Amino acid sequence: MQFHHHGYVSQDPRIVAATGTGVDRPVELPDETDVLIVGSGPAGMLLAAQMSQFPDVTTRIIEKRDGRLVLGQADGIQPRSVETFQAFGFAERITAEAYNIAYMNFWGPDPEHPENIIRTTRTEDYGLKISEFPHLIVNQARVLDYFAEAAADGPGRITPDYGVGFVGLSVHDDGEYPVEVRVRHTAEGREGEERTIRAKYVVGSDGARSGVREAIGRTHMGAFSAHAWGVMDVLVNTDFPDWRTKCAINAEAGNILHIPREGGYLSRVYVDLGEVAENDHHQVRKTPIETIIAKANEILHPYTLDVKEVAWHSVYEVGHRVTDGFDDALDSERSPRVFLTGDACHTHSAKAGQGMNVSMQDGFNLGWKLGSVLTGRSPESLLSTYSAERQPVAQQLIDFDREWSSLMARKPGEISDPQELANYYLATAEFPSGFMTQYTQSAITGSNAHQALAAGFPIGKRFKSAEVVRVCDGNVVHLGHHAKADGRWRVYAFADTSGARLGEWASAVSSVIARYTPADADVDAVFDVKAIHQPAFEDIEIMSSPPLFLPKTGPLGLTDWEKVYTAAPNAWSMTDIFDERELSRDGVVVVVRPDQYVAAVLPLDAVSELEEFLSGVFLPA
Repeated sequence: MQFHHHGYVSQDPRIVAATGTGVDRPVELPDETDVLIVGSGPAGMLLAAQMSQFPDVTTRIIEKRDGRLVLGQADGIQPRSVETFQAFGFAERITAEAYNIAYMNFWGPDPEHPENIIRTTRTEDYGLKISEFPHLIVNQARVLDYFAEAAADGPGRITPDYGVGFVGLSVHDDGEYPVEVRVRHTAEGREGEERTIRAKYVVGSDGARSGVREAIGRTHMGAFSAHAWGVMDVLVNTDFPDWRTKCAINAEAGNILHIPREGGYLSRVYVDLGEVAENDHHQVRKTPIETIIAKANEILHPYTLDVKEVAWHSVYEVGHRVTDGFDDALDSERSPRVFLTGDACHTHSAKAGQGMNVSMQDGFNLGWKLGSVLTGRSPESLLSTYSAERQPVAQQLIDFDREWSSLMARKPGEISDPQELANYYLATAEFPSGFMTQYTQSAITGSNAHQALAAGFPIGKRFKSAEVVRVCDGNVVHLGHHAKADGRWRVYAFADTSGARLGEWASAVSSVIARYTPADADVDAVFDVKAIHQPAFEDIEIMSSPPLFLPKTGPLGLTDWEKVYTAAPNAWSMTDIFDERELSRDGVVVVVRPDQYVAAVLPLDAVSELEEFLSGVFLPA
């Protein structure tokens, strides 16, 4: 964590000084706002936290509830989400309170006594193998709390406007604030009061029954399946030995997905309620909790659950639906003004643990794009890439979840190999972890012409961090963990063996960087450029680094010492990022987007190619 560059700070350095719209932020909703976010779910709250890093942009977030979410429905946190939390500054704190999934066990019928279940497989969770970030379980309400804190502590000082519901909107063809939004107060004392807010952009993060989606004429495609599940968060006494281990249980009586929750006592149990008749008309949703508990005990036989308290429960039919577009640009004649995120544009079962995770990545993808356009850094055409990038990801999620749900719902007689579910769980680990997403070539994702120079950083996939040594102090750090969700692009310049070509690159690229950086801003306000050398850190003389890697930042013009690294192992780390990520020893430049996805891989002598790529993303400052 870096601070003091704006002067000495004695309080919590995570709470940065308010600037721009964060100064004297009005309590009452203004008549006009740059961005209006509808709904404070995972996508909406992450988006608010991101927009707080753009304090020159006025952002408001409305929520019809009268306060924070008390008990969330989602709870699965995939490694990619924890990586995202790290960028927003709270990964360590939320990990400390969460349940860390170390194993997933599989249970099936005892061949000798089919009415009983036995453990068939014990597997290490994929989170241990695929990333330095864990696979967690934590209440969605706590995730929202952390993002709310990040939004409130950012320079934009964004806090939700609770007790305000969405009524409708209309988009006009002209005007500075072309989206007219009708809202209704729901809080006691103002209940029923309506007013109109005008915005430049509106984001619908208002759930599966999205009013914003309906208002822009987008349609949820897909249907509910004829299978129902009961879900309950419970405090119990039980003789089931794996109660504190995640389990998939396939029994003669049905199926259970069991997930321990944070705190050491609470658990979530998904209980198979079986096929639903075509003429049920959602009556299965009225299944009483007593029936769900009885069914769970039947499936777990010979073990029993003595339920002491039910914190929350629900019944749902599995649905797999994706919206026909994630914005209001029904044709290509104009740029979008209204966007959909999260459940407003994709819904699926909860058992694959993807809903909250994919929704948050929607918000991450959209936030920096809105900030870049509204601050004049990028053309409005950038916003069209949101739907183009996120809609295919949602479809991939639907396809994966449909297959996983089908496997989970099978009867024992339909399973020829008891190891099949465990094998599928591990074989597909990269997708549920959140690391399979790969954006295709576009204005913000370059070609793979030079991919061989950095095979371990696939273009379009998220930047997979590795350990390096910080030259200024010899500490071993993760290179990617220095990147915060501040809207900046990262440029990692991996040096040639001698470093001579790196020096030439730095001299040539400095003018390119300056072209897109406001004259009154820090030199690294738009691009965070870092050098990674090959020799041992003791052999690198940091003061010989080009000025690009020793920028003067903040109002005091203080030198930033944390731009120069080396890959060579030392006493604390035996990794070499050049070997680990298959980087060319002749040097290579890796450009990373603000949402942590690799945008370009280029040789050190390809400054003109870098310039051409950036010209399609940025407007001259």
